[in-house]
Amino acid sequence: MNIQIFDAVFWSFFITSVIGCILKGCSTAYKMKCSKISFCGLTIIRDIKAEEKIDENNKDENNKDENNKEENKEEEKEENKV
Repeated sequence: MNIQIFDAVFWSFFITSVIGCILKGCSTAYKMKCSKISFCGLTIIRDIKAEEKIDENNKDENNKDENNKEENKEEEKEENKV
């Protein structure tokens, strides 16, 4: 195998793996709902109550959209039967 191809594949894999781990870590930290996080000298203080309200609003909007889609599908099925 050519060393240049191996090098390109290795670095592509390595970089995407590191980015994936960072994104998964951020996702996990967001779901933990800790109010204060310290890592490598960096301290983050979060307003959890505000984030919970935002999450609830997003869930409500998503539920409304899903309900509207289901109603539209049912109406289309009824129209096709007629």
